[in-house]
Amino acid sequence: MKFLKILTILFSLLLTFSCTEKTKDITEKEYQNAVSYIYTNYNNKTAFNLFTSVNWLKDSSGIWFIDYSANKKTYKTVSFKGDNKVNELFDHKKFAESLNNIVKDTIEENNISISNIQYEEDKNLSFRTNDKTYVLDLNTYNITEKEQPNKTLGNPGESASPDGKWIAYAKDYNLYIKSTTTNKEYPLTTDGQEGYEYATWYGWADTMSGENGKRPSHFYVDWSEDSQWISTSVVDLRNAEKMYLLDASIDSLYRPKLLSYYRGSPGDTTMVHTKPVFFNIAAKKEIKTELPNNTHINSVYIEWTDRSGIAIANYSERGYKKEHLLEVDLNTNTTKPLFTEESETNIDNFSFRQLKNKEKILVLSEKSGWRQLYVIDTKTGNMSPITKGEYYIHRIQHVDEENEIIYFTASGKEQENNPYHQQVYKTTLEGDVTLLTPENTHHSVSFSEDGKYFADNYSTINIPTKTVLRTSEDGKIISELTSADVSDAIAKGWQAPEVFELTAKDGKTTIYGAFWKPTNFDPSKSYPIIDATYTGPHTQRFPKSFNRIFDSQPLAELGFIVIAVDGLGTFGRSKEFHNHSYKNMGNNLEDHVLAIKHLGNKYSWMDTTRVGIYGHSAGGYDTGRAMLAFPDVYKVGVSSSADHDFRMEKAWWPEMYQGWPVDSTYHQISNVTNAKNLKGKLLLVHGGIDENVNPSATYKFAEALINADKEFDLLILPSQRHGYRGKSRDYFIKKRWNYFVEHLGNQTPIWDFKWSYE
Repeated sequence: MKFLKILTILFSLLLTFSCTEKTKDITEKEYQNAVSYIYTNYNNKTAFNLFTSVNWLKDSSGIWFIDYSANKKTYKTVSFKGDNKVNELFDHKKFAESLNNIVKDTIEENNISISNIQYEEDKNLSFRTNDKTYVLDLNTYNITEKEQPNKTLGNPGESASPDGKWIAYAKDYNLYIKSTTTNKEYPLTTDGQEGYEYATWYGWADTMSGENGKRPSHFYVDWSEDSQWISTSVVDLRNAEKMYLLDASIDSLYRPKLLSYYRGSPGDTTMVHTKPVFFNIAAKKEIKTELPNNTHINSVYIEWTDRSGIAIANYSERGYKKEHLLEVDLNTNTTKPLFTEESETNIDNFSFRQLKNKEKILVLSEKSGWRQLYVIDTKTGNMSPITKGEYYIHRIQHVDEENEIIYFTASGKEQENNPYHQQVYKTTLEGDVTLLTPENTHHSVSFSEDGKYFADNYSTINIPTKTVLRTSEDGKIISELTSADVSDAIAKGWQAPEVFELTAKDGKTTIYGAFWKPTNFDPSKSYPIIDATYTGPHTQRFPKSFNRIFDSQPLAELGFIVIAVDGLGTFGRSKEFHNHSYKNMGNNLEDHVLAIKHLGNKYSWMDTTRVGIYGHSAGGYDTGRAMLAFPDVYKVGVSSSADHDFRMEKAWWPEMYQGWPVDSTYHQISNVTNAKNLKGKLLLVHGGIDENVNPSATYKFAEALINADKEFDLLILPSQRHGYRGKSRDYFIKKRWNYFVEHLGNQTPIWDFKWSYE
């Protein structure tokens, strides 16, 4: 009897404790805190100059930019002809008064919105606002509307030759040219027809109404610099299969509208094909070449040289294991290989750039195991390395052809730096590399057209952005433009995301991530973890720069620790690092699981028994995969616009990363075929008219879950494509937040909170 009494008391205490915990539900204030960190609400309201866009004046005389602060934005400039000091671009009070007289508005001096700012020949200032161009007299502050020149050449659907003597255009699916002096027209092709179309291109997002709807019209030709040649493509749609969508969101229609578009899936041969074609203007005929008629996912790219009739061609063979760079001489009708690269996995991120006046080509290739810079002498065919080392060159930023100096951004070269942080270097063709940005941060840069200067936003995820102007010769800072200001967020208790490191699944490689905490963080509490995932091998998830500080803050404000991590397999490090994901996309999350366990062991306030995950597109696939392959780790997932089965995806992405031909691995890693493994709570979301990742895979996954008798939730946003906009975007964010609040946070969610922040 006494024992039963004790049990009754204990049960009552547990019930009371449980009820007490349940009454500590999330508050509307926490939602409002989350809302305040959404990009459209915090940007230039509570945080300023996280990233400053620098605009180069066309006359190379200087720059203009906007400096943001509380309740004010100021247009500023730096003149290269002066002392490089920062000055206001104009008197904001006088400008606002004059502009109001013109546009009949009440624009305040601290909230002027103009664009396309340039100096005129008389040193007055032209700008755009309300879809019109105006000129400001900087002496009198009179503003006048600028007359736009009449276009006589190069109208839409036409292309004028550089010398102005010819106009190229398409008619009845054939290519024509017309003399601007005699107005006489000449057909360059005669075999064009609907479905076999000259001077056009394949539009990735071209949707057509109904089964037999017309494809949107596209016109494209590329004139040689001497106006003697045209290159373009013939697009062959005759054997291409379509995918379909039903648009049920049109208010005026009471039956869904059928949409179709050409799209190939992995392994398909019934795809759009494109072939490069060339025409000699004097002979008015096509010059045949041996270049292939490839699918649209590995079409041939053409670029003219400055030598008449000579072009550079670049393409990958199907499967992306072999890359070709060739020289095409239309004068002799010959093709000369310049460079061929082969790989046992795939060739990704290959690029080239001509040094036209030098008859040399710069190539960025991973053939050494790291993405490095090479030069090809097109006269001799010799290829030589310019840079060497275990680091990754991301981009050629500028080339000084006259002095043969190349400016580029790279990561991993400086041993003490985070391997995701990019810095700026210059090199000669002989490989004399010089560091121009010594700060141990990430540098996001843009170069002036003449290459003498570059603007630099440098920061890390926890070091605020400084935006400066540097000389390209030595990287010296000549003007300090703006500094990030997050004092308002700090006053509310915000702290920058924390960076963490651990050893990857290979037992040797260091991987990196970051996590966000709520501003009311209490280390005595226990917080669920949410993995904000995207393991796509073409990108990186690690937040490199300070303008990413609030990426996951809204969700963290609702009582979670949100993590972002790059495991083995993403790009931007070694080829070996990248190769971990090749034909292995189903295992990209193993390092995420290791990261969660690592953080749980290190921090007692991270609860590894309550882990959620969300992602969009490839991140949506990750989410489904996490819930099926690691059901004992991930308990709640929100998967949006996901490619749940790569066999139903657009062809290029899976063929690049999961391999071609399509094999049994596609079946093994499909979320559809693994639906029976679901244990936790899963919300599937898709846009109803998403032509990028067709919603059919989400429907197929849903059907598989139903057949496996698995409980799940499904949300279709009828009017949305791949990226969600407007009210649908807000609705989705609320739905995602509340799914985690209810199922991971075990709290009662609030729906009708205020969706704005003052």
